[in-house]
Amino acid sequence: MDEKKSNKVALIVMSGDLERLFGAFIIATGAAASGMEVSMFFTFWGLRAIKSGRATGRSFLGRLIGFMERGDLNRASPSRYSFFGLGRWLFRKMMRSHRVPSLKELRQTAIDLGVKFYACEMSLQVMEISHEDLIPEIKACVGVAHFLSIAREADITLFI
Repeated sequence: MDEKKSNKVALIVMSGDLERLFGAFIIATGAAASGMEVSMFFTFWGLRAIKSGRATGRSFLGRLIGFMERGDLNRASPSRYSFFGLGRWLFRKMMRSHRVPSLKELRQTAIDLGVKFYACEMSLQVMEISHEDLIPEIKACVGVAHFLSIAREADITLFI
């Protein structure tokens, strides 16, 4: 059976941890650079990757979550060895010493390569993040059904 490949990748980014965001953007940029069509769906803590860095939340709980999860890619910490922010600094230093691009550089490379970014509408509502709190390169804020239709056509779907 010889089926034509669609040459598409769908990534679901649920984690906002430093190393997982690195992994997601490295996979996305590698796939896009090799000619694949890449779509990334950011949900819950993964929204950190596409936030502009402004304070979020309207209600008390929304503002509390916005305060605890404040910032954008610059505030991403490793899942282990965070050391109250020192781990973030150590990992960045290690990455720079090995000439690994920063998360912001990787995200910009993904944008430049045409990777499509989608934000989870339900997660935005629950976490009280407005569309204006996101970077302008977001293709759309969509529900899971919309992203599943994209993932259904992909050859590779990864959950990070």
